[in-house]
Amino acid sequence: MSRALLDRWQVHEFAPGLYPERRDLRDGRLDRFIGRLLGRCAQAGWSLRLRDLRRFAERVQALEGDLLAIDDEGLRSRALRVGAALAVEGLAEAAVAECFALVREVCSRQLGLRHYPVQLMGGYAMLTGALAEMQTGEGKTLTAVLPAVTVALAGAPVHVITVNSYLAARDAEYLAPVYEFFGLRVGLVVPDQETAERVEAYAANVTYCVNKDLVFDYLRDRITQKRARAGPRALLDGWLAGPRSQAPARVLLRGLYFAIVDEADSVLIDEARTPLIISSDVDDPNGRALYEQALALAASLKSRRHYLLRATERSVELTDAGKAAVADFACELSGLWRIPRAREELVEQGLSALHLFQLDRHYIIADEKVQIVDEYTGRVMADRSWERGLHQMIEVKEALAISKRRDTISRITYQRFFRRYLCLAGMTGTAIEVAPEMRSVYAMDVLRIPPNRPVVRRNLGYRVFVDSDRRWAAVVQSAARMRAAGRAVLIGTRSVAASELASAHLGAAGLAHEVLNARQDQREAEIIAQAGQPGRITVATNMAGRGTDILLSPEVRLAGGLHVILSEYHDSARIDRQLYGRAGRQGDPGSCEAIVSLDDELFLAHASALLGWLRPRVSQAGLLPSHLARLLRQSAQAAAERQNSRIRRQTVEMDKRVEQSLAFAGRGE
Repeated sequence: MSRALLDRWQVHEFAPGLYPERRDLRDGRLDRFIGRLLGRCAQAGWSLRLRDLRRFAERVQALEGDLLAIDDEGLRSRALRVGAALAVEGLAEAAVAECFALVREVCSRQLGLRHYPVQLMGGYAMLTGALAEMQTGEGKTLTAVLPAVTVALAGAPVHVITVNSYLAARDAEYLAPVYEFFGLRVGLVVPDQETAERVEAYAANVTYCVNKDLVFDYLRDRITQKRARAGPRALLDGWLAGPRSQAPARVLLRGLYFAIVDEADSVLIDEARTPLIISSDVDDPNGRALYEQALALAASLKSRRHYLLRATERSVELTDAGKAAVADFACELSGLWRIPRAREELVEQGLSALHLFQLDRHYIIADEKVQIVDEYTGRVMADRSWERGLHQMIEVKEALAISKRRDTISRITYQRFFRRYLCLAGMTGTAIEVAPEMRSVYAMDVLRIPPNRPVVRRNLGYRVFVDSDRRWAAVVQSAARMRAAGRAVLIGTRSVAASELASAHLGAAGLAHEVLNARQDQREAEIIAQAGQPGRITVATNMAGRGTDILLSPEVRLAGGLHVILSEYHDSARIDRQLYGRAGRQGDPGSCEAIVSLDDELFLAHASALLGWLRPRVSQAGLLPSHLARLLRQSAQAAAERQNSRIRRQTVEMDKRVEQSLAFAGRGE
C-alpha cells in the first residue's frame, strides 16, 4: 500500500499488533460533544460538498466518449496504467476519475448497467470516508463497486460489509465479473465456513462479509495474538506436548484498511447497543436444579416491591426488600446461594428470562433449541447465546435441555471495532437523523445524495387505533382492497409473533399470503422473488426491510406498484422509512401507510404517560385524531432514540471496564 494512500487517510502510525489498524481512540465526553457539533455543521455545508461531488461526476462522464471506442483489451491495458498511478499517487483526483470511468464502462459491458451521475457522486463520497445517504432503490450495491475497485487497485484490501449473508453472497456473485475484469479477486465470508476458506476469502482484494462474522473473526485473531505473546510458557507447553501438538492457529484477516458498510446506520448505530463476545463452553456443576430454583424464586417476587423492571433498557434490579427475600430463600441452601452477589445476580437473570425475553420476539425454538432472533434484521443468529447463565435460564423456562454455560474470553463493541479501520465509509438510505452521532463516534460525515429519478411513492398517512383487534381488521381490509386492484402488498411487522398473528387474521379472512420471518429464512429468496406478483400478499419481519429488492411484474407496475403496510412503529423512524422504501424504487409507482395501535410496544414503553391523556380523545371509530397520532409517534420515537443513544454510550464505557478486568485476569481482548 502506497505512502500517499496512508497520507490521504491521515494514518501516521499503526496500533501494535498482528496487522495494520488504527490505535484505539481514548476520547471523552468533551470529544463526543464537539464531534456532534461538527456533525451538525457538516449538514450546514452540505450544498458545498454536493457541488464538489457534481463537479467530480461531470469529470468522470467527460471520459465516457473515449472509453466507448476502446475494446476490452484496450480497457484492461488502461486499467493497468490507472492501477499503477493509484499505487504511486494514492487517491489523486485525476487517477480516481479515470478509474471511476473505467469501472462505469466495464459495468455497462459486463452487467448491462451504467452508473448514473448520482451513483458516481455517492461512490466518490464514500472514497473520501463519508457515509452516502442514497434513497432506497438508488443502486447502492452498484455504487459501492466504484470505491472498492479504486482502493483495491491502489493496493489496499477492501471489506464490503453487509447486514446478512444472503446479501453478501448475492452481491459478491453478481459483481464478480466486474472485479475479475480488473484482475481483482473477490472473497466471500459467510457463516459455517472452515478456517482455511475464511483465510482465503480475506486474502482476496475485495471481501464481502457480514458485520458479525467480521467482528468475531477479528476477535479470534486477537485471541491468537494473545496466545502468541505467551512467550516461553507457550514454547515450553509445545515442547512438552511433543511432535503431535497442533500448529499455531492461523490469522484470518490481513488488517483493517478500507471498509464500506452497507446499511451503515443499522450496523453502526442500531446494532451498536450490544457488544460482541467470544466465549468458551464450561461445565456447570450445579446443573438444572440451580436454574429451576432461581426461576421459581423469581416468579414469586413482586414487581416494584422486590425488583425494578426497566423494559426499555432490558435490565432488572433487586430492591432491598428483594435482596432480603433472596437471602431468606437461600438461608438453608449451599453453593452459589451462600454468596450474596452471586445469588442476587442469579435471581436477576431469572427475572430477565421471565419478563424481558419473550418467545417469538427475542428468540424462537427450533430443533429443540433456543435460537436468538436479531431484533433489527429479524434473522436467527446461529450459534449465538446469551451469557452469564441467561441462556440456560431461558432453556429451563421453555422446558428444554440446558446447554453448557459460556465464559467470556474476548469482547468488543462495534464502535471500538470500526474506528480501528484506516478508512471507514458507508452507505444507507436513512442516516441524516443520526449525522451528529456518526461524526462524534466514527468521524464520518453524512452526505445526502439526490435521487436519480423523483420518488413517486404515495404516502397514504397513518391510522392509530385504540386496540390491536381494530388495527388488524384495518390491515386485512387494506390488504384485500389492494389485492383486488391487482397490486402486490407487503405487511411489515416487528417480531415473529406479530407476523404469525397477522397471518392468522389474513387466513381467517380467506386471503392467501406468504410469511417471511426467522422460521422461513431458508425460503427467503423464493418468497422475495414472488413478492412483486399481482395479488401477492407478503407478511414479513425486518428481514424484508433493508437491502431487499422486490421486483414488480409489469401488471403490478401498471396497477400502481407495491403497497407497504407498516403494522407497528419501530424505535427509530429510520427503520420505518426503510420498510416504506421497498415501494416506489427507481421511479416505480408505489404507496405506503401505517396502521398501528395504542397498545404497541413503542407507545407502552416510551409514551405511557401520554397514552393516559390520549385514550379519552379517541373517536367513535376507535381512531386517534391525526394531529394527536403524529404527536404520539414523534414523542415515543424521540424518547426511544434518546434511550438507545444512552445505552450505546454506556455499552462502550462498560466494554472498556470489562476489557480492563479481563486484561487483569489475563484474558483481555
